Amino acid sequence: MTTFMALVDSAATSWRADPVALTLAIQAVWAEVEVDASRRSEACSFQWTVETEEDPVEAYLHQDGTCLYLDTSLADAARLACIFRRFVPPDVELIFCDEGYNLHVPIRPGTIDAELIEQVNADG
Repeated sequence: MTTFMALVDSAATSWRADPVALTLAIQAVWAEVEVDASRRSEACSFQWTVETEEDPVEAYLHQDGTCLYLDTSLADAARLACIFRRFVPPDVELIFCDEGYNLHVPIRPGTIDAELIEQVNADG
């Protein structure tokens, strides 16, 4: 598994993700997702876990609601990042990157996971 992030600049916007709405969107893709709403740290205030065809998925929402940490395969991380993008206002930039910031791909509104994977592969 690799760690990816989908994040917005918290200083540039007052927007924050609604973890309940995000959970419903994730459950629409993976009905068996496990949800843990207990705050464990600043970087893990809400957690989703599920086993997929690709890999296990662990996703964490930062306590400020502006970053989704994704410990999983690129395919599943891209799917979750695109779900997250649906909640981010269109005028707010959402960036997809890896934990080392080796890649930096903006996710535009309406982006689907296959397009994001293509952009990541082109960027890398």
